[in-house]
Formats: sequence, structure tokens, C-alpha cells
Amino acid sequence: MDFAARRSVPDSWIASVFSAQAVAKGGVVRRSRRWVEREIGMERFVAEVQLRGFHLVECGGQLIVICNPHGLRVIC
Repeated sequence: MDFAARRSVPDSWIASVFSAQAVAKGGVVRRSRRWVEREIGMERFVAEVQLRGFHLVECGGQLIVICNPHGLRVIC
């Protein structure tokens, strides 16, 4: 990853993403993988999701964080 391309301070970016109303309500947060990689890196993002006990899925270049620590079941 090219660290010079980063636009955000990682801690500030994480605080912003995980302070969204959807997080507080147990909803969903969606971000582009490319954007996450550029801003803080996938390793840090995955660690933050795991720290919160949330679930992370990827589809079509989009990262979807399910902000609920309860069981996850994929229907189809």
C-alpha cells in the first residue's frame, strides 16, 4: 500500500465510520474496499471489525459491516 496516498488519520477515520447511526442501531455500514485500503488498510479495518464483534462480508468490491455481534446466517 502506498502510505503517501492516505488521506485520513487512521484513528479518526475509524472513529468516524463506527460512530455512524447505523452502528448504534445494529445496522449495516458499507464502504468500498478500494477506499478502505487507501485510507487505513484492510488489516486495520478487519481488526477493528473483529474488536467490536461485528461481521464483515465483501461483495463486488464493497465491504459490508453487519454491526451486530449476534449469529449470522446466509440465506442464499
